[in-house]
Amino acid sequence: MKKSARIARWIEKGPAVLLRKPTGRLAAIGGNCREFGYEANDRWAKLPRGWAWTEVAAVAAGAQDLVYVFNRGEHPVMVFDRNGAFLRSWGEGWFARPHGIFIGPDEAVYCTDDLDHTVRKFTPDGRLLMTLGASGKPSDTGATSVDYRTILHAGPPFHHPTNLALSPEGEMYVSDGYGNARVHKFSPDGRLLFSWGEPGNGPGQFRVPHGIAVDPQGTVYVADRENSRIQLFTPDGRYLSEWTDVARPCQVFIDGAGDAYVAELGFRAGMWPGATAPAASGGSPGGEIAGGRVSIFDRSGGLRARWGGGENPCAPGDFFAPHGIWVDGRGDLYVAEVVRSAGGNRGLVSPDCHALQKFSRQKDHGV
Repeated sequence: MKKSARIARWIEKGPAVLLRKPTGRLAAIGGNCREFGYEANDRWAKLPRGWAWTEVAAVAAGAQDLVYVFNRGEHPVMVFDRNGAFLRSWGEGWFARPHGIFIGPDEAVYCTDDLDHTVRKFTPDGRLLMTLGASGKPSDTGATSVDYRTILHAGPPFHHPTNLALSPEGEMYVSDGYGNARVHKFSPDGRLLFSWGEPGNGPGQFRVPHGIAVDPQGTVYVADRENSRIQLFTPDGRYLSEWTDVARPCQVFIDGAGDAYVAELGFRAGMWPGATAPAASGGSPGGEIAGGRVSIFDRSGGLRARWGGGENPCAPGDFFAPHGIWVDGRGDLYVAEVVRSAGGNRGLVSPDCHALQKFSRQKDHGV
């Protein structure tokens, strides 16, 4: 089978989760994950004695349901089985700051390093296959830091890239990022095809294009975080539409049925200096400020499920700083959180607040 056909089949046959439409007030504002058929476990991963990951930037699962945890500790890529048993680690010494991870249909692992301005492709056991970008050399956008407000103009790859996704044909889309305002499309062999985007809040403009996903039809979803929206594009970068019922989305995962799972940072964590949270943000009850949460949308942007909100951010099933999200082949959901850099280092949450949660699908319960 040709590689493009294998990728297309992988996307088409990916984890399709049947959801029930939530009704009434719960559909509007969110609820407990159990209401939607999930059981939360914030102690699922069993780390080796003495190991820690500080915070988890991203998580992904392969065809064998092996779970790759991209974290900011001494062992940046940790691999677990679906029951949480530790299997191996790799990547020591490779990364300036882990940010995004993606696993392709051939089990290749793509790691985005925002502070190194690179995206690297590895085998499942950590052998380097390809590097996109020049290590340690940001492109010229006029930006002087990771603060997107210092960007003067869009530029070439990369300036603090954030995430990668594959098309059905194996082309690579990279969101870029904190120090740029573009999406770059590469051929499967790493040749830059074209880029689109510029700073701003209009159609096709970005303020921190932070997450990216491609559905089975090739539509590109970009989590435009600081504009609090998800923009949809054709494979050639033509603007289609946008979804605005989100609160600072960090990452998107599209399952085989076309449903979109969104990790939302909200407005209680990771705020830029001088920034203020909007009142009644993102459909919160009583005009409250939306905190970290997970939302599930159908392919037309209709809200199907939502939970979290940050009222009790360290409790199982709630969130402080959702940053990465993935659904495995059984429909179980994984959410990574950057709890330290988003405010834990300033005492906003306890040092032992969870950085990774697994939400197991419950049998005989549709969402």
